Amino acid sequence: MPVLIEIVSLIHAAPSVVFDLELDVDVHAASLPGSQETANTSSGRRQLTLGDEVTFRARHLGVRWRMTSRITAYERPHRFVDEQSRGPFRVLRHEHHLEDLDGFGTQMTDRMTISAPLGPLGAVVSRALIAPYLRRLLTRRAAHIKYLAEARSGA
Repeated sequence: MPVLIEIVSLIHAAPSVVFDLELDVDVHAASLPGSQETANTSSGRRQLTLGDEVTFRARHLGVRWRMTSRITAYERPHRFVDEQSRGPFRVLRHEHHLEDLDGFGTQMTDRMTISAPLGPLGAVVSRALIAPYLRRLLTRRAAHIKYLAEARSGA
């Protein structure tokens, strides 16, 4: 059974600034310094676009993880989606929505849907352990994006 995690952040910067930061793999890795995260892209570029794949390697929950995601939707500067193509989840779909607040900044909504392997056992582990952990990671990442975006916008 899939689990939905949603984080909403208000950022005093234009959607285009936030969008570009969200698709920068170096910004992503820097937002989670404790995980020793690295990212390699299929294109060699550090800024992702439609169809690009990125492979993340990191330590989470005391375990080394490797996951490859592909950008499957790209509507600059309002929305993009990345989906796991290889990795530990049965399904991982991460939607990034950016709404312009009429000159007052951007509402950034991260909506992540996960489903673990192993049937009912995986569902229990997802709800009890993985979803709360991912919620904390997404919150930390959103704070990092907010800090960088507002610094670039002089907010």
